Amino acid sequence: MRTHWLLAIFLAVGLVLRILATIAYTPAIIYVDSVQYLSNMGKLSPDKLNPIGYDFVLGPLVWLGGLKLVVFIQHLTGLLLGVVIYALARKLTVYRWLSAVAAAPLLLDAYQVQIEQNIMAETTFDVVLVAILWLLLAKGVPGWRRAAVVGVLVGAAFTVRAIGLVLLIAVVLYLITRGRKRRMDVVRRTAAAVAGFAFVFAAYGGYYRIDTGRWGFTGAQNEILYGRTATVANCDTLPLNEGTRLFCPKEPLGQRLGVDKYAHDRYGDKNWPGTLPPGTTKRQLATDFAHLVITHQPLDVTWAALKDFAKGFAPTRTSSPDDVPLDRWQFQLVYPNLKDPNTAKAAVKWGGSEPHVSRVPAGILRAYQLHGGYTSGTLLGLCVLIALAAVAGLGRAKTSGLRAAALLPAAAGVVLLLGSAAFEFSWRYQLPGLVFFPLAGAIGLRAILGKDQARPAMAAYPDAVDSAAAKGLADVSFAPVVVVIAAYNEAAGIGPVLTNMPRTCAGLPVDVLVVVDGATDDTADVAKDHGAYVCVAPVNRGQGAALRLGYHQAKEGGAQYVVTTDADGQYDNDELEVLLEPILLDRADFVTGSRRLGAEDADSRLRWVGVRVFAVLASILTRKKLTDTSFGFRAMRAELATAVTLREPQYQSSELLLGALALGARVVELPMTMRRRGDGSSKKGPGIVYGANYGRVMTTTWLREYVLRRGRRARAWRTPADRTVRTSR
Repeated sequence: MRTHWLLAIFLAVGLVLRILATIAYTPAIIYVDSVQYLSNMGKLSPDKLNPIGYDFVLGPLVWLGGLKLVVFIQHLTGLLLGVVIYALARKLTVYRWLSAVAAAPLLLDAYQVQIEQNIMAETTFDVVLVAILWLLLAKGVPGWRRAAVVGVLVGAAFTVRAIGLVLLIAVVLYLITRGRKRRMDVVRRTAAAVAGFAFVFAAYGGYYRIDTGRWGFTGAQNEILYGRTATVANCDTLPLNEGTRLFCPKEPLGQRLGVDKYAHDRYGDKNWPGTLPPGTTKRQLATDFAHLVITHQPLDVTWAALKDFAKGFAPTRTSSPDDVPLDRWQFQLVYPNLKDPNTAKAAVKWGGSEPHVSRVPAGILRAYQLHGGYTSGTLLGLCVLIALAAVAGLGRAKTSGLRAAALLPAAAGVVLLLGSAAFEFSWRYQLPGLVFFPLAGAIGLRAILGKDQARPAMAAYPDAVDSAAAKGLADVSFAPVVVVIAAYNEAAGIGPVLTNMPRTCAGLPVDVLVVVDGATDDTADVAKDHGAYVCVAPVNRGQGAALRLGYHQAKEGGAQYVVTTDADGQYDNDELEVLLEPILLDRADFVTGSRRLGAEDADSRLRWVGVRVFAVLASILTRKKLTDTSFGFRAMRAELATAVTLREPQYQSSELLLGALALGARVVELPMTMRRRGDGSSKKGPGIVYGANYGRVMTTTWLREYVLRRGRRARAWRTPADRTVRTSR
């Protein structure tokens, strides 16, 4: 669980939200479509408003435990889908924290939780979508058998929600672009997927023909298509006849109602549009009218659909006057849809009780939903752009092997939401984006940045490597001030650093301890030749591991104060006394330099920005004013250095700083100088990757030290004041 702690937190919060939902609305939330699903469980008539795929799931669950069992299974499924998305991302080598972020929208989005509490097909639809992703992405290049199964699943998606058939476009696109070296294999697996879908589609169409006597696949095709075209129809320019003219809206262009009004309220009125010409039917004339509009006004219809598609990427959940009302998908303080008498009847018949709302949990859910408890459409759009950038080969994506993997969920989400918008916009129809887009963005970001450079967290001190390295310093007594330097293959640059190191500081003798972190050159010999103590770790673990080892060795050797600096000459050793002075005067327990308060010879614009961004983040998290969280020239009391919990082998500077603050240490920032690296190249890795990991460490340290341990941890470090001081000279 420690390894997957972020996912565990999201799961816990998601579980709480779903428990509140089941308590708030009993036996379930019953919408108009819910009654239609429930009424059709036994008949399985394919010509109703919705396909019958969900009824095959709904019927057995209602028979076993009523509506309460249905929503319980749907909520449990929602949590499991989040876990599967996380597992799939990890299989694709997405960073652990980013995988959890990809799963978070499914787990935490209030609109997702609300739809799971509804007797609606969306959760079943999500299961099919995730199954398709897993089969195509989790086990390498799919063969024709697996592709055929995927085709069957696309067909199954179509039987749950008719718009699912457009997923075949994304699947075929992925199969064509994935593993194109052997052309016949591409042809075989693509044909298998199409055949699998065609089998289900033909079977469903055949069942429709047997049951109704005509060809078709859903009863919703006419009214929805009519509703879409009625909103833009310019009846003055259309070649309408006596029958189709009856279907032209009375409202002038610019004042038209929404698709939902025309498709359901207007078309659903049994008395509308009045007397029809002999030999015609309402269905036939509505279809003819829609075809006329599409033929003569294709750009108007397309533009209307694209505008509705773009609504899904709005930063907040808003609703236009002509849209399906947003409050249908929001938690209410009164039971929704009670004006329809069929709602209460369905609750009693299939749920065993009158519909009821518990106001306290409903109020909590509503407040959460209305005040940010959803995934911003703009954020989803950003995920799509990141995925497309990876597909285009940005950064390290060309060699990542993940470009097609980023393409699949991005393309699937776009074609599905665009297909839905082509008929009608509803925030309900945007929910599949929570499955596709965060995953696409996570895969794309991993492809662009490259493999995670972070190493596993360290065990508590001392581990086996620490113990082996410490044997070389047995019985060593250090001076009161020990400068600890972590060094990995620094033989060419560490000599001048050691030569220029002061031997005394404020009248106190100074020793230097170089912790050689599994180096393959003669760093250890160079350090010894310059009079430094040397502690050699047999394997390379990272700067954080080397420094932690140095802190403990210095304290065990009698040091009172520990100073850290780098082996590459970036810091000015002449500033050592200034650095240590606040501690010697008992004004501080931890002193760190700041390039922002002092001087910096920056060689990277990205690093310049990162220093400032992470300073702001650390200031927000700790509620202390900080200007530089990664400055390597620091001084601290030896007891404090060993009291802080240190687990990060690489990105350790923020962990140490936040850990010291969490223990109540008095922290001082001083203006200091930072020069360009004197020798060699940085071992921090690509700037964006380093920044992502640095941010991860900072936030996880804050969570561990400020949230999880608050009020439960006996402080190992006590000071006369619990404050952060910022000084200058």
